[in-house]
Amino acid sequence: MPVKKLKEFLDSHKVKFVAMIHSTAYTSQEIAAASHIPGKELAKTVILKINGKMAMAVLPASYKVDIDLLKKHTAAKKVELATEDEFKDLFPGCELGAMPPFGNLYDMEVYVAEKLKENKEIAFNAGSHSELIKVSYKDFERLVKPKVLKFSR
Repeated sequence: MPVKKLKEFLDSHKVKFVAMIHSTAYTSQEIAAASHIPGKELAKTVILKINGKMAMAVLPASYKVDIDLLKKHTAAKKVELATEDEFKDLFPGCELGAMPPFGNLYDMEVYVAEKLKENKEIAFNAGSHSELIKVSYKDFERLVKPKVLKFSR
């Protein structure tokens, strides 16, 4: 989903947002530093396979997915990180690794780390490695309807 379509989606749902351009950055730490956003407010998207089906895990940039916790809380038999090769074609118009956390727009289950819910606002990649969008967490949750679980550390 190119940035323009994401902005149109947010506008169509009357969501106020701020778009931010920053120097090109690839890791969560680089993005947080380049955009002057605390790591706990920067939501990163991790693509997983849960029982063989692609899903998104969304968590604060400064945290890591705990596969065992996610497996326990989803009652899945198998949870594993997806490889870039496995998901590179699932997000047309997005740079690899910069997909926004809107799995609902890609027919993917979305799991949000409960720690992220503590933020009033979150920022996330907007499909590129140089643009972020910041929205209220409540608006994000309203649009995406994620399953909020404890799966990060």
